[in-house]
Amino acid sequence: MRIGEQQRADILRYHFVEKWRVGTIATQLGIHHSSVERIISQAGMPKVERARGASIIDPYLAFIIETLEQYPTLTAARLFQMAQSRGYPGGPSHFRQWVAQLRPRRTPEAYLRLKSFAGEQAQMDWAHFGHWQIGRAKRPLMAFVMVLSHSRMMHLQFYLNAQMASFIDGHVNAFAALGIPRVVLYDNLKSAVLQRNGRAIDFNPQLLSLSQHYCYEPRPVAVRRGNEKGRVERAIRYIRDNFYAGRTFSDLQDINNQARHWCTDIAARRPCPGDPDSTVADVFERECEVLRVPETPYDSDDAVVAHVAKTPYVRYDLNDYSVPHELVQRSLAVRASTHQLRIYDAQSLVATHHRHYGRAEQIEDPQHIEALRRYKGQSASHRPQQRLSLQVPASEAFLLHNVERGHRLSLSARSLNQWLDQYGAKQLQQALLQTMAQSCYHTDGVLQTLERQREQQHRPVPLGITLPDKALDHPPVTAPSLSGYDRLHTATTTTEDDRNTDDESNTGEKHD
Repeated sequence: MRIGEQQRADILRYHFVEKWRVGTIATQLGIHHSSVERIISQAGMPKVERARGASIIDPYLAFIIETLEQYPTLTAARLFQMAQSRGYPGGPSHFRQWVAQLRPRRTPEAYLRLKSFAGEQAQMDWAHFGHWQIGRAKRPLMAFVMVLSHSRMMHLQFYLNAQMASFIDGHVNAFAALGIPRVVLYDNLKSAVLQRNGRAIDFNPQLLSLSQHYCYEPRPVAVRRGNEKGRVERAIRYIRDNFYAGRTFSDLQDINNQARHWCTDIAARRPCPGDPDSTVADVFERECEVLRVPETPYDSDDAVVAHVAKTPYVRYDLNDYSVPHELVQRSLAVRASTHQLRIYDAQSLVATHHRHYGRAEQIEDPQHIEALRRYKGQSASHRPQQRLSLQVPASEAFLLHNVERGHRLSLSARSLNQWLDQYGAKQLQQALLQTMAQSCYHTDGVLQTLERQREQQHRPVPLGITLPDKALDHPPVTAPSLSGYDRLHTATTTTEDDRNTDDESNTGEKHD
């Protein structure tokens, strides 16, 4: 509770002039007695000690003090259980208050404010900013932060993981934006330190390769000593409060574009803590004279080997990417950046895809699928259900109910594919949802809904489906020979003539 100046003056007057007790002052002014004691002690008087009566915890105080001296970090809950086993009859709340007062306090540590020379040191760390839901995948949003210790200029880039490939890529982009310092400080994360025993440090081989390329010293701070890289810790708090709070982002590229502009504009115009008369941008401009510029970027792509099974796809990071069908049952090399996926067979580039961050997605190159269709000698409708599932998600539920009601799956899927070509995926999706909302699962109902939507939107009647070029490549059907029918007809005619001749002869004999 905040004590006003008028109340402060009243407390001092009642205590020193009127000689009121602390309890009386607290009762008359409607405040807690501890507030009264605090005001009196701030005025130069010793804290008023109130007489304490006997307590049920008194017989156990010696036990509590002795136990806390031996085990300073022992929890109050465990001490309460130990006291209960010795006969303590009280409750846990009163017991915890006493433990908090009796627990030995660690002497606070004092820290030196360190200064760094220009171009001498940078500090790096990851920061977690929650999760993003991308399709069926829940991805962590991680921020790679590097800060120059002298000028406080920072580099900020967001990733959807904190894997080694993102760790390396963040360094490459940070050195390109800031320059290369002599030393980079790290926390003891696995991307930097595999294991550590005192001063003996086993660095990650990929980090050593990166440091050899850029000729800088990677230096991990002591275990549980985050204060040794306080500049990047403070920068992360500044990013949370000044950049991330209150902003909206459409995708990973959007948030990184905004972060890049914020670092070079807004964050760079703040006063430099080491030189309050200059901005961070001014100090960084002077520091650039001693920072080294990278000559060639380090290869930061993630390189893995993926096996192609019976279907022409390779799996990388929860998704499947298409490859030419000739490469099934082969092992291929995959190189992935934050935006692109390249697939190699030996040294030959066989496929390039835009990288996706969803889950269980199929990313296809139309040329790969068309080549496989031609090779298999099948029409474009050999995967009607899969095509519908990818372009019209509501078709799965519709076809399921359609089959349960006794309709033929092949005919229903064929009709939906035909209307997909005629009306488009968006119109068919809306029509399926409206039809199912009316508990109708017949294709005729879908067609009626499509036509009603078309009339409401004043769109022309869709044209019929045109045959693909492949359908015209089939050889023409050869007409069968009819000579056999001609011979049969001739033989039948001859037999009838002979029969008629015999009948005439018999008739003439009878007449005679």
